[in-house]
Amino acid sequence: MSAQTTPRFAARMARVEPNAIGELLSLGADPSIISFGGGYPDPDLFPAAELEAVYAEAIRAPGGAGMQYAPSDGLPHLRVQVAQMMTEDGTPSGSENVLILQGSQQGLDLAGRMLVDPGDVIVTEDPTFLGARIAFDPAQPSYAPVPMDEEGMRVDILERVLRDTPRARVIYTIPEFQNPTGATLSLARRKRLIELARDHDLVVLEDAAYRRIRFSGDHLPTLKSLDTDGRVIHLGSFSKVLVPGMRLGWAVAEGALMEKMKLLKLAADTQTSTLNMTAASLFLDRFDLAAHVATLCASYRRKKEVMLEAMRRHFPQDVTFTDPEGGLFVWARFPEGFDATAFMRDVALPEARVAYVPGGSFFPVTEQPNFARFNYSGLSEERIVEGIAALGAALKVQA
Repeated sequence: MSAQTTPRFAARMARVEPNAIGELLSLGADPSIISFGGGYPDPDLFPAAELEAVYAEAIRAPGGAGMQYAPSDGLPHLRVQVAQMMTEDGTPSGSENVLILQGSQQGLDLAGRMLVDPGDVIVTEDPTFLGARIAFDPAQPSYAPVPMDEEGMRVDILERVLRDTPRARVIYTIPEFQNPTGATLSLARRKRLIELARDHDLVVLEDAAYRRIRFSGDHLPTLKSLDTDGRVIHLGSFSKVLVPGMRLGWAVAEGALMEKMKLLKLAADTQTSTLNMTAASLFLDRFDLAAHVATLCASYRRKKEVMLEAMRRHFPQDVTFTDPEGGLFVWARFPEGFDATAFMRDVALPEARVAYVPGGSFFPVTEQPNFARFNYSGLSEERIVEGIAALGAALKVQA
């Protein structure tokens, strides 16, 4: 038997490692575990009958158009529809400024490859979305994290960070219902962030995957709508408002940013699935997406309230947690010295049969182990209460 080949990997592969997202997806498939881990929408609210109808129509499209190759930037009619959605949301857009993606996650990958050389700096919230770091890491960046509070990224600290970081190239932010904290960037901070990006000639990558899942509070303008010189790339997604299995998202940008993203998209996968794009476009033509989103928001608001009430009742009093105005997540802070990763491994999983996302991996530079993220959208209210009660009992035993 010949010896197994040891490949010589490119240097960028040193940053490509197993991560919590892959592990959590596997936990979500285990019915014996109550998993608050993944960002799962509620499967009971998937519009299955409507999707069955539009997929059947797409498959029967004349000339097999729904199953044929399509333009690499996306079906023209779907791009028009997305541009109209953006315009109705207060961000005037033309279809030429829309690129259809394999989920907004692909937009993070394309933006990192387009804008970042090894050693360049991406400015992020602290903590930030783990999936963004997974997308950015192959570009070999450094990170400059900016602390957050209940109004989102601290732009007063952002100003200092940018002044002290000459190799900063991108500001990455989730303005609404930030993953993992659930915080929403205030209007004053949105305006100041755009001013700072202009002053330092940076691109802003606006991740708006959760934007439409709002329960309460003021509807705030997108960063893209405040952008007067074409430096914001806005990423949107159908995953949270339709179904994640379609893997459909979009980017909105202008000028050279859009042109280069289109070229990278063509190189990456030629195009997004024609069948999925056709089905999504037909859904938007045939059915009321806004009414469906309203149903989601009503359900998720109730589930969030059920989770928070269960946490108040069952968690130790020294555990605090956020109360987001929308989105899918509650962010919990445990006392100093608590290790959420070790507790899940040693107690929560084997004894309580409960999973969550330990918070340390969301911090891009200095991990803080006494945090955890909890998803409420993917479980029934009964399972939420059952899981939080079991976890709370385990926490009190350990206290």
